[in-house]
Amino acid sequence: MSRPTAVLICPGRGTYNKTELGTLMRSHAGNPLISGWNAQREQTGQETLTALDSAARFSAARHTTGDNASPLIYACSYLDAQAAFGSHDIRAVTGNSLGWYIALAAGGGATPEAGMQIVNTMGTLMHTHGTGGQILYPFVDENWQPIEGEHTRLTELIISIDAQPDHRLALSIHLGGILVVAGNDAGLSAFEKAVAGDDTRKSPRLPNHAAFHTTMMEDVARMGQSSLPQNLFTDPHTALIDGRGAVWNPAATDLTALRAYTLGQQITRTYDFTAAIVSAARNFAPDRFIITGPGTTLGSAVAQALIGIKWQGIDSKAAFQERQSKAPLIISMGREDQRGLVL
Repeated sequence: MSRPTAVLICPGRGTYNKTELGTLMRSHAGNPLISGWNAQREQTGQETLTALDSAARFSAARHTTGDNASPLIYACSYLDAQAAFGSHDIRAVTGNSLGWYIALAAGGGATPEAGMQIVNTMGTLMHTHGTGGQILYPFVDENWQPIEGEHTRLTELIISIDAQPDHRLALSIHLGGILVVAGNDAGLSAFEKAVAGDDTRKSPRLPNHAAFHTTMMEDVARMGQSSLPQNLFTDPHTALIDGRGAVWNPAATDLTALRAYTLGQQITRTYDFTAAIVSAARNFAPDRFIITGPGTTLGSAVAQALIGIKWQGIDSKAAFQERQSKAPLIISMGREDQRGLVL
Protein backbone atom coordinates (compact mmCIF):
# COMPACT_ATOMS: atom_id res chain seq x y z
CA MET A 1 0.00 0.00 0.00
CA SER A 2 1.38 3.42 -0.92
CA ARG A 3 2.34 5.77 1.87
CA PRO A 4 0.56 9.13 2.28
CA THR A 5 2.43 12.09 0.86
CA ALA A 6 3.40 14.95 3.13
CA VAL A 7 5.26 18.22 3.45
CA LEU A 8 7.30 18.49 6.64
CA ILE A 9 7.22 21.77 8.57
CA CYS A 10 9.83 22.56 11.23
CA PRO A 11 9.06 25.05 14.03
CA GLY A 12 10.93 28.14 15.13
CA ARG A 13 11.96 29.70 18.42
CA GLY A 14 9.47 29.85 21.27
CA THR A 15 8.32 26.24 20.89
CA TYR A 16 10.30 24.68 23.75
CA ASN A 17 8.63 25.86 26.95
CA LYS A 18 7.67 24.48 30.37
CA THR A 19 5.28 21.93 28.85
CA GLU A 20 8.01 20.67 26.51
CA LEU A 21 10.65 20.09 29.20
CA GLY A 22 11.82 16.48 28.82
CA THR A 23 10.53 16.13 25.25
CA LEU A 24 13.86 15.08 23.78
CA MET A 25 14.40 12.23 26.26
CA ARG A 26 10.75 11.12 26.25
CA SER A 27 10.56 10.89 22.49
CA HIS A 28 14.09 10.04 21.39
CA ALA A 29 16.10 8.62 24.32
CA GLY A 30 18.93 6.44 23.10
CA ASN A 31 19.16 7.96 19.63
CA PRO A 32 22.90 7.99 18.80
CA LEU A 33 22.72 11.46 17.27
CA ILE A 34 22.04 12.94 20.71
CA SER A 35 25.38 11.82 22.15
CA GLY A 36 27.14 13.30 19.13
CA TRP A 37 25.33 16.61 19.53
CA ASN A 38 26.15 16.58 23.24
CA ALA A 39 29.82 16.17 22.35
CA GLN A 40 29.62 19.14 19.98
CA ARG A 41 28.19 21.27 22.80
CA GLU A 42 30.82 20.10 25.27
CA GLN A 43 33.59 21.11 22.85
CA THR A 44 32.30 24.71 22.98
CA GLY A 45 31.89 24.68 26.78
CA GLN A 46 28.09 24.60 26.65
CA GLU A 47 25.57 22.52 28.59
CA THR A 48 24.61 19.33 26.85
CA LEU A 49 21.16 18.87 25.37
CA THR A 50 20.60 15.96 27.74
CA ALA A 51 21.35 18.12 30.78
CA LEU A 52 19.05 20.89 29.58
CA ASP A 53 16.19 18.57 28.66
CA SER A 54 16.53 16.52 31.87
CA ALA A 55 16.52 19.53 34.21
CA ALA A 56 14.38 19.17 37.34
CA ARG A 57 12.43 22.29 36.42
CA PHE A 58 12.00 24.63 33.48
CA SER A 59 13.78 27.97 33.68
CA ALA A 60 13.01 30.69 31.15
CA ALA A 61 16.41 32.25 31.82
CA ARG A 62 18.10 28.95 31.01
CA HIS A 63 15.87 27.24 28.45
CA THR A 64 14.64 30.10 26.22
CA THR A 65 17.93 31.82 25.36
CA GLY A 66 19.10 31.40 21.78
CA ASP A 67 22.21 29.41 22.69
CA ASN A 68 20.11 26.77 24.48
CA ALA A 69 16.62 26.96 22.97
CA SER A 70 17.73 26.76 19.34
CA PRO A 71 19.75 23.51 19.69
CA LEU A 72 17.02 21.91 21.84
CA ILE A 73 14.37 22.70 19.24
CA TYR A 74 16.66 21.53 16.45
CA ALA A 75 17.26 18.17 18.12
CA CYS A 76 13.59 17.49 18.86
CA SER A 77 12.45 18.60 15.42
CA TYR A 78 15.17 16.85 13.41
CA LEU A 79 14.53 13.50 15.10
CA ASP A 80 10.76 13.89 14.62
CA ALA A 81 11.47 14.57 10.95
CA GLN A 82 13.45 11.35 10.69
CA ALA A 83 10.47 9.45 12.07
CA ALA A 84 8.13 11.11 9.57
CA PHE A 85 10.39 10.11 6.68
CA GLY A 86 9.95 6.52 7.85
CA SER A 87 6.15 6.59 7.61
CA HIS A 88 5.33 9.10 4.85
CA ASP A 89 6.41 9.96 1.34
CA ILE A 90 7.94 13.35 2.16
CA ARG A 91 7.77 15.58 -0.90
CA ALA A 92 9.33 18.73 0.61
CA VAL A 93 10.57 20.24 3.86
CA THR A 94 10.09 23.80 5.09
CA GLY A 95 10.08 25.68 8.38
CA ASN A 96 9.47 28.90 10.22
CA SER A 97 12.48 31.12 10.97
CA LEU A 98 14.84 28.87 13.00
CA GLY A 99 12.86 26.10 11.30
CA TRP A 100 14.65 26.92 8.04
CA TYR A 101 17.95 25.68 9.52
CA ILE A 102 16.19 22.53 10.75
CA ALA A 103 14.50 21.98 7.38
CA LEU A 104 17.88 22.44 5.70
CA ALA A 105 19.31 19.48 7.64
CA ALA A 106 16.13 17.37 7.59
CA GLY A 107 16.03 17.65 3.80
CA GLY A 108 19.70 16.77 3.42
CA GLY A 109 21.07 20.27 2.79
CA ALA A 110 23.39 19.69 5.75
CA THR A 111 24.35 16.62 7.76
CA PRO A 112 22.78 16.25 11.23
CA GLU A 113 26.10 17.37 12.75
CA ALA A 114 26.54 20.30 10.37
CA GLY A 115 22.95 21.35 10.99
CA MET A 116 23.61 21.41 14.72
CA GLN A 117 26.76 23.47 14.14
CA ILE A 118 24.78 26.00 12.09
CA VAL A 119 21.96 26.19 14.65
CA ASN A 120 24.26 26.34 17.66
CA THR A 121 26.45 29.02 16.08
CA MET A 122 23.57 31.21 14.96
CA GLY A 123 21.62 30.71 18.19
CA THR A 124 24.65 31.73 20.23
CA LEU A 125 25.36 34.73 18.01
CA MET A 126 21.73 35.84 18.29
CA HIS A 127 21.89 35.48 22.08
CA THR A 128 25.20 37.32 22.42
CA HIS A 129 24.88 40.01 19.75
CA GLY A 130 21.20 40.19 18.80
CA THR A 131 19.38 43.41 19.64
CA GLY A 132 15.75 44.47 19.77
CA GLY A 133 12.72 42.21 20.12
CA GLN A 134 9.55 40.89 18.51
CA ILE A 135 5.79 41.34 18.94
CA LEU A 136 2.94 39.21 17.59
CA TYR A 137 -0.20 40.86 16.26
CA PRO A 138 -3.05 39.26 14.25
CA PHE A 139 -4.79 40.80 11.26
CA VAL A 140 -7.54 38.15 11.13
CA ASP A 141 -10.71 37.81 13.19
CA GLU A 142 -11.77 34.93 15.45
CA ASN A 143 -12.85 32.87 12.43
CA TRP A 144 -9.46 33.43 10.78
CA GLN A 145 -10.90 35.77 8.18
CA PRO A 146 -8.85 38.85 7.22
CA ILE A 147 -10.15 42.03 8.85
CA GLU A 148 -10.85 44.36 5.95
CA GLY A 149 -7.97 46.78 5.39
CA GLU A 150 -6.12 45.65 8.52
CA HIS A 151 -3.05 44.19 6.86
CA THR A 152 -2.54 47.40 4.90
CA ARG A 153 -3.14 49.55 7.99
CA LEU A 154 -0.59 47.62 10.04
CA THR A 155 1.98 47.66 7.24
CA GLU A 156 1.63 51.43 6.92
CA LEU A 157 1.83 51.80 10.70
CA ILE A 158 5.11 49.87 10.79
CA ILE A 159 6.57 52.06 8.05
CA SER A 160 5.48 55.29 9.75
CA ILE A 161 6.92 54.29 13.13
CA ASP A 162 10.21 53.21 11.55
CA ALA A 163 10.47 56.67 9.94
CA GLN A 164 10.46 58.38 13.35
CA PRO A 165 13.83 59.44 14.82
CA ASP A 166 15.49 56.71 16.94
CA HIS A 167 12.68 54.26 16.14
CA ARG A 168 13.39 50.95 14.39
CA LEU A 169 10.49 48.75 13.30
CA ALA A 170 9.98 46.22 10.50
CA LEU A 171 7.89 43.25 9.52
CA SER A 172 9.83 40.21 10.72
CA ILE A 173 7.61 37.24 9.75
CA HIS A 174 4.41 36.68 7.78
CA LEU A 175 2.93 33.96 10.01
CA GLY A 176 -0.46 32.96 8.60
CA GLY A 177 -2.93 35.45 10.06
CA ILE A 178 -0.33 37.02 12.32
CA LEU A 179 2.33 39.64 11.68
CA VAL A 180 5.52 39.26 13.69
CA VAL A 181 6.86 42.78 14.12
CA ALA A 182 10.46 43.44 15.18
CA GLY A 183 12.41 46.50 16.22
CA ASN A 184 14.12 48.37 19.01
CA ASP A 185 12.34 49.24 22.23
CA ALA A 186 11.20 52.65 21.01
CA GLY A 187 9.71 51.14 17.86
CA LEU A 188 8.04 48.26 19.66
CA SER A 189 6.61 50.54 22.35
CA ALA A 190 5.17 52.87 19.72
CA PHE A 191 3.55 49.92 17.95
CA GLU A 192 2.09 48.60 21.21
CA LYS A 193 0.65 52.03 21.99
CA ALA A 194 -0.84 52.37 18.50
CA VAL A 195 -2.68 49.03 18.61
CA ALA A 196 -3.78 49.27 22.25
CA GLY A 197 -7.49 49.51 22.89
CA ASP A 198 -8.62 46.50 20.86
CA ASP A 199 -9.54 44.04 23.60
CA THR A 200 -10.13 41.22 21.10
CA ARG A 201 -6.48 41.13 19.99
CA LYS A 202 -3.30 41.10 22.03
CA SER A 203 0.25 42.15 21.15
CA PRO A 204 2.57 40.00 23.27
CA ARG A 205 6.32 40.47 23.21
CA LEU A 206 8.29 37.28 22.73
CA PRO A 207 10.78 36.59 25.54
CA ASN A 208 14.47 36.34 24.69
CA HIS A 209 13.84 37.16 21.03
CA ALA A 210 15.83 39.73 19.06
CA ALA A 211 14.75 41.66 15.96
CA PHE A 212 15.12 38.58 13.76
CA HIS A 213 14.72 38.88 9.98
CA THR A 214 15.40 42.63 9.89
CA THR A 215 18.38 44.80 8.98
CA MET A 216 19.13 45.04 12.71
CA MET A 217 20.63 41.55 12.32
CA GLU A 218 23.19 42.47 9.65
CA ASP A 219 26.13 42.27 12.08
CA VAL A 220 24.97 38.83 13.24
CA ALA A 221 24.68 37.70 9.62
CA ARG A 222 28.27 38.81 8.91
CA MET A 223 29.50 36.94 11.99
CA GLY A 224 27.67 33.82 10.86
CA GLN A 225 29.21 34.08 7.41
CA SER A 226 32.67 34.30 8.98
CA SER A 227 32.05 31.31 11.25
CA LEU A 228 30.22 28.82 9.02
CA PRO A 229 32.11 27.54 5.95
CA GLN A 230 30.70 26.46 2.62
CA ASN A 231 31.48 22.78 3.21
CA LEU A 232 28.70 22.57 5.82
CA PHE A 233 26.16 22.71 2.98
CA THR A 234 25.36 19.65 0.85
CA ASP A 235 23.02 18.78 -1.99
CA PRO A 236 19.56 18.11 -0.47
CA HIS A 237 17.88 14.76 -0.96
CA THR A 238 14.42 16.33 -0.61
CA ALA A 239 13.09 19.64 -1.92
CA LEU A 240 13.54 22.57 0.47
CA ILE A 241 11.14 25.53 0.59
CA ASP A 242 12.66 28.70 2.02
CA GLY A 243 11.28 31.85 3.63
CA ARG A 244 10.39 33.36 0.28
CA GLY A 245 8.49 30.33 -0.98
CA ALA A 246 11.39 29.46 -3.32
CA VAL A 247 12.11 25.76 -3.89
CA TRP A 248 15.61 24.27 -3.74
CA ASN A 249 15.49 20.96 -5.63
CA PRO A 250 17.77 17.92 -5.26
CA ALA A 251 20.53 17.68 -7.87
CA ALA A 252 19.71 21.23 -8.98
CA THR A 253 20.79 23.31 -5.98
CA ASP A 254 23.60 25.85 -6.19
CA LEU A 255 25.23 25.28 -2.80
CA THR A 256 27.00 28.66 -2.85
CA ALA A 257 23.64 30.34 -3.34
CA LEU A 258 22.08 28.16 -0.64
CA ARG A 259 24.69 29.28 1.91
CA ALA A 260 24.40 32.91 0.78
CA TYR A 261 20.64 32.87 1.31
CA THR A 262 20.80 30.99 4.62
CA LEU A 263 23.42 33.28 6.16
CA GLY A 264 22.30 36.45 4.42
CA GLN A 265 18.82 37.37 3.24
CA GLN A 266 17.19 34.77 5.48
CA ILE A 267 18.60 36.56 8.55
CA THR A 268 18.18 40.20 7.54
CA ARG A 269 14.93 40.32 5.54
CA THR A 270 11.29 39.45 6.23
CA TYR A 271 10.66 35.70 6.52
CA ASP A 272 7.46 34.85 4.64
CA PHE A 273 6.28 31.62 6.27
CA THR A 274 2.87 32.08 4.65
CA ALA A 275 4.50 32.07 1.20
CA ALA A 276 6.39 28.90 2.14
CA ILE A 277 3.16 27.06 3.02
CA VAL A 278 1.38 28.32 -0.10
CA SER A 279 4.34 27.16 -2.19
CA ALA A 280 4.26 23.76 -0.47
CA ALA A 281 0.57 23.33 -1.23
CA ARG A 282 0.67 24.48 -4.83
CA ASN A 283 3.93 22.81 -5.85
CA PHE A 284 3.59 19.49 -4.01
CA ALA A 285 -0.15 19.06 -3.18
CA PRO A 286 0.53 16.74 -0.22
CA ASP A 287 -2.01 14.57 1.53
CA ARG A 288 -0.81 15.98 4.84
CA PHE A 289 1.18 18.82 6.33
CA ILE A 290 3.22 17.40 9.23
CA ILE A 291 4.57 19.82 11.84
CA THR A 292 7.43 18.36 13.83
CA GLY A 293 7.77 18.98 17.55
CA PRO A 294 8.47 20.42 19.97
CA GLY A 295 5.42 22.50 20.82
CA THR A 296 2.00 22.87 19.24
CA THR A 297 1.84 26.54 18.29
CA LEU A 298 2.33 26.42 14.53
CA GLY A 299 -0.82 24.59 13.43
CA SER A 300 -3.07 27.64 13.31
CA ALA A 301 -0.56 29.58 11.20
CA VAL A 302 -0.38 26.74 8.68
CA ALA A 303 -4.17 26.51 8.58
CA GLN A 304 -4.53 30.27 8.13
CA ALA A 305 -2.06 30.22 5.23
CA LEU A 306 -4.09 27.48 3.54
CA ILE A 307 -7.37 29.28 4.24
CA GLY A 308 -5.89 32.32 2.50
CA ILE A 309 -5.80 30.38 -0.80
CA LYS A 310 -8.96 28.35 -0.03
CA TRP A 311 -6.95 25.14 -0.24
CA GLN A 312 -9.24 22.21 -1.06
CA GLY A 313 -12.21 24.50 -0.42
CA ILE A 314 -11.21 25.30 3.18
CA ASP A 315 -12.13 28.96 3.58
CA SER A 316 -12.59 29.51 7.34
CA LYS A 317 -11.66 28.26 10.80
CA ALA A 318 -14.95 26.37 10.99
CA ALA A 319 -14.34 24.68 7.63
CA PHE A 320 -10.82 23.74 8.70
CA GLN A 321 -12.03 22.24 11.99
CA GLU A 322 -14.67 20.22 10.14
CA ARG A 323 -12.02 18.87 7.76
CA GLN A 324 -9.66 18.04 10.65
CA SER A 325 -12.38 16.05 12.41
CA LYS A 326 -12.88 13.83 9.36
CA ALA A 327 -9.41 13.42 7.83
CA PRO A 328 -6.64 15.51 9.40
CA LEU A 329 -4.86 17.71 6.90
CA ILE A 330 -2.41 19.18 9.44
CA ILE A 331 -0.72 16.90 11.94
CA SER A 332 1.25 18.29 14.88
CA MET A 333 3.77 15.80 16.25
CA GLY A 334 3.93 17.86 19.45
CA ARG A 335 0.34 16.83 20.20
CA GLU A 336 0.01 13.40 21.77
CA ASP A 337 -3.40 12.87 20.13
CA GLN A 338 -1.85 13.41 16.68
CA ARG A 339 1.69 12.09 17.07
CA GLY A 340 0.53 8.51 16.56
CA LEU A 341 -0.77 9.42 13.10
CA VAL A 342 2.87 9.85 12.06
CA LEU A 343 4.64 7.21 14.14
